[in-house]
Amino acid sequence: MYKKYIYTLFLLFLAFLMFSNENAKEIIAGITIFLIGMVFMEDGFKLFSGGILEDILKKSTSNLLKSIFSGFLATSVVQSSSLLTIIVISFLSAELITLSGAVGVIFGSNIGTTTTAWIVSSFGVKIDIAKYALPMISFGVIFNFNKDKNYKGFGNILLGLGFVFLGIAYMKSGFESLKDAIDLASLAIDGYLGVLVYVFIGAIATIIIQSSSATMALIITALAAGHIEYYNALSLAIGANIGTTVTAIIGSFNSNNNAKRLAVAHLIFNIVTAFVAVVFLYQLSDFVKYLSSNIGISKEDYILQLALFHTLFNVLGVLLVAPFTKYLVKYLLSIFKEKDTDAKAKYLDETVINLPEAALSAIKKEVEHLYDNSVEVISHALSLHRHKYIGSNDIMCVVEESTAEIYTDIDKYYNENIKGLYSEILYFSTLAQEGMESELQDEVYRLKISCRHIVEAIKSVKELQKNINRNLHTKNSYIRSEYNNLRKNIAKTIDTIYAIRNTEDDLDSISKIQILKKEIEELDYIQNGKIDSLIREDKIDSKSATSLINDNAFTYDIATKLIESAITLWVKDKDIRTLGRSV
Repeated sequence: MYKKYIYTLFLLFLAFLMFSNENAKEIIAGITIFLIGMVFMEDGFKLFSGGILEDILKKSTSNLLKSIFSGFLATSVVQSSSLLTIIVISFLSAELITLSGAVGVIFGSNIGTTTTAWIVSSFGVKIDIAKYALPMISFGVIFNFNKDKNYKGFGNILLGLGFVFLGIAYMKSGFESLKDAIDLASLAIDGYLGVLVYVFIGAIATIIIQSSSATMALIITALAAGHIEYYNALSLAIGANIGTTVTAIIGSFNSNNNAKRLAVAHLIFNIVTAFVAVVFLYQLSDFVKYLSSNIGISKEDYILQLALFHTLFNVLGVLLVAPFTKYLVKYLLSIFKEKDTDAKAKYLDETVINLPEAALSAIKKEVEHLYDNSVEVISHALSLHRHKYIGSNDIMCVVEESTAEIYTDIDKYYNENIKGLYSEILYFSTLAQEGMESELQDEVYRLKISCRHIVEAIKSVKELQKNINRNLHTKNSYIRSEYNNLRKNIAKTIDTIYAIRNTEDDLDSISKIQILKKEIEELDYIQNGKIDSLIREDKIDSKSATSLINDNAFTYDIATKLIESAITLWVKDKDIRTLGRSV
């Protein structure tokens, strides 16, 4: 309740500022327009990248150095550390990258965010940037009317850049006008007290604005207008880095453990970086002056020196923290331990629902989770343990030796471990499909069909379970042998799928599926005449024959449903996948 009151008071205070002072109104409008631009750019890159950003991150996080560089490069291009964080969280959840790789990307992203300061310092306050903003906004709107997602994405990027430039122009104009009314520079505080005060102000400003990039733009325009002194501006930049971690932590409260781990890693990195930057502020400032004189930055150009300082202390932070990444990862895993989540979705996170490639990866991983749950209950329903028959050279021997009934309440297991997970997958998939192109929508549709196959296989094994348990110890060796044969065929199906899951060769996978399908088809008791033979030879009675025929149909159904799911999940090439279904 108190949050509502604080929010209301903040809005009232903001309204008072805007209506009582024209200059404040212009500055606040500039911040708002800048933030709108950042949102448009983020949305634009989601559409325009077409999964390129995701592909780069997948392939460029095999070691820490690559991870840091890819984080830096991606953030520099898309100008959105929040977008990058969302993708990294989704890949981490789907186990496409390691926690160490994800932490490296976050480290690199911190350096990447400093490019905003360079853009604002180099162009925003030195040229009439507003004249470029309006054409960008105009063309952005035109491109947005196009139905092609790449055009729409490019249009959003142009709109974003246009609004960012316009926001900078408003902030710059507001500070220049404010200088005639109020001399904020007279409020400057010298020494380390001033450093700490302005670090705090920078952190609070970023928490309120919810964007370190917008805070940096505000700091740079204020410095350019002479409203703050250089050292106070450096302190504000350090504070902005601290403030952005608070934003990340608040955002992780309702997210999964991976988001919390990255938020804590971000906090530790920025706190260490800020501490070192504050302690050695004046030494770093001297080093910035030395570097500036060697790369052509004027002694009086405090704006570019601020951008250089911002980059320098973030690079320094990476150099200080990166060597301890292994210990940091170990710590993060210890404070956020995964709970037993077999009954709930492990990989679905609403933060990635608008990122088509990431959402597809999450759905696929969750369907694999559903498959693993189903294999457990199917195996137990057959009175088998997976670890005994998967990878075995003689599955029939394992089946014949497994004579102890494993009590499994399939209805209870389905309600506790399958139904809820199945519902979550369908709900998430339906929402994710809305923002996807037809090709990806088809992929999600096939995954939803796989879910249905998996659930139907569980329902079929429930019918099979009763007769298997009844005939595990029957004195009729012929009936016992036939039921063991049914158990073996399902176990062999699961074992073959396990081999397919762990191979990269799609043609080899389809070859295994062809052989498996032929073996399953040979099970048909009516077609192969085996039941007729057993009845004629008086080895089984008609009631047992009927049960065997029905249970044979259930076995065939379970095996084929699992095979169909396996083709969708683990055969990567679409043409080979189609071939696998046709044979």
